Amino acid sequence: MRTWWARAVVSVLMVPLAAAPAAASARTDPRTCAKAALLFCEDFQALPTGGASSLRWGIDTKHGTLTVERGARGQKVLRVHTEGNGRAFLKVDDFAAPGNSFYGRVRLRVSAFPTAPDWAHYTLVEATGDGPEVVRPLGGQYAPPPNGGAAYWGVGADGGPTGDWTNWRTTAPSVAGKWTCVEWHMDAADNRISLWFDGVAKPELTVSTREHGGNPVDFVFPRFDTVKLGWQLYQANPAPAAFDVWMDDIALSGRRVGC
Repeated sequence: MRTWWARAVVSVLMVPLAAAPAAASARTDPRTCAKAALLFCEDFQALPTGGASSLRWGIDTKHGTLTVERGARGQKVLRVHTEGNGRAFLKVDDFAAPGNSFYGRVRLRVSAFPTAPDWAHYTLVEATGDGPEVVRPLGGQYAPPPNGGAAYWGVGADGGPTGDWTNWRTTAPSVAGKWTCVEWHMDAADNRISLWFDGVAKPELTVSTREHGGNPVDFVFPRFDTVKLGWQLYQANPAPAAFDVWMDDIALSGRRVGC
């Protein structure tokens, strides 16, 4: 009996030790801002609910607002709200990436994507700096029938020699009402932008110096110093008339962060 009791005690004492690796894994969850060597991170957990503000980032809005809210699981998230063709962005200023190349990651949910007017164009991530190109690693466009009749993700640019373009694909539909983890890579070696959705690469959305959706000239990155995340629609009188985007776990890094 004593031998059985001793074994039972040892078995009970072993339970916390077996659970230790899982706890360690949770502490290094890539969705948190605890990871080292990030160029920028915001998970909104340290901010009060209400109008969003921080000493670490700015705000760019027109007919739009940024609000920190409680998510369905109790965590805090950023709500981006715009009316019509307004805009509302969290703005990372004084940004500098080694070699002008960096990875980004954001978790997001969009209430609805535009269904009118035809070719309505939206941006969720924008990077600018010293140089004419306004680079949009995450955006999209509503393509009317017979071009698909839906909204699709795409990489785009404006303001530079390549013109105003969005490299959307019907194999990358913009789906409303669900949380999606989006990652992107800005690689200055070939002015290349790559995207992943929930960890799955979408190579058909990749653009580079010679392969993009604009004028037949080279696409060249500016020297990045600002990154904005939020929402902007460019056409008047869209349907729906207002848009909401919820964002969380924003990270910019010299290495891929992961989902």
